[in-house]
Amino acid sequence: MSQKNIDSVIAPPPIHWVGNGFRVHNFIPGDSRLPMQRMTPFVLLDYNSEYEFPASDTPRGVGVHPHRGFETVTIAYKGKVEHHDSNGGGGIIGEGDVQWMTAASGILHKEYHEKKWSKNGGIFQMVQLWVNLPARDKMSDPKYQAITKEEMGKVELQNSFGFIEVIAGEYNSVRGPASTFTPINMMNAHLKKGGNADFNFPGNYNTALLVIKGSILVNNSEEVQTDNFVLFENSGEDFTIQANEDSIVLVLSGEPIHEPIAAYGPFVMNTKQELIRAYEDFNSGKFGYLED
Repeated sequence: MSQKNIDSVIAPPPIHWVGNGFRVHNFIPGDSRLPMQRMTPFVLLDYNSEYEFPASDTPRGVGVHPHRGFETVTIAYKGKVEHHDSNGGGGIIGEGDVQWMTAASGILHKEYHEKKWSKNGGIFQMVQLWVNLPARDKMSDPKYQAITKEEMGKVELQNSFGFIEVIAGEYNSVRGPASTFTPINMMNAHLKKGGNADFNFPGNYNTALLVIKGSILVNNSEEVQTDNFVLFENSGEDFTIQANEDSIVLVLSGEPIHEPIAAYGPFVMNTKQELIRAYEDFNSGKFGYLED
């Protein structure tokens, strides 16, 4: 085995708003280092860093909108999010929970701050990923996975220095509950100050970290601060993270999907013709109905 070295450490890009409820740094697609193809199957990463929302009787969020060709994965770190979709999926996630929606052939959904949480306001921190689907699965049936933190795989680290929470994939033979279409590892490393964790993924996998809390040392050499993104080279298999202070790190690694990406607005397909068809199907009501 050989060390997986860092390609780039990327500071949080400028803020933009998704609807009126998500104040995000858009890491993927980002600058020239992070086009969609660079981190496939992860073709979008929006990160709502810690932000205090004031109390509101009207929940903030994003109204009804369509998707086709991929999956949305929402990871809650602080705050609560509510989801509804035209396939009957829906629910509320709080701290540590995950919503995994497979849009596939087409779905309408809306997402917003949970009503009771919104009335009080508070600190909000979330990640939303778009996970691409291979061409063979893009027109499969939509589905929805609600994953609570209690259901996730959990690996305690030595000397009580923290734990690894496995959403998808595997860590030390412990598997996460999420069902995926291609090989994906998605996990949160919860490390106490001085704690460290070793990771091993195939050299060709697209692999990255996002520091959600604290600061870390990668491979005993590179210090990475809160809200920064670490992109690894596509060689080597092993890397280590050590916490300089109590830290939470989102770890992503997936087998690349070596297919063309045609993305526009809420659709991620393989060709321009498929994008046109997606808009036609949406406009003709084939994605179902969902009340705004």
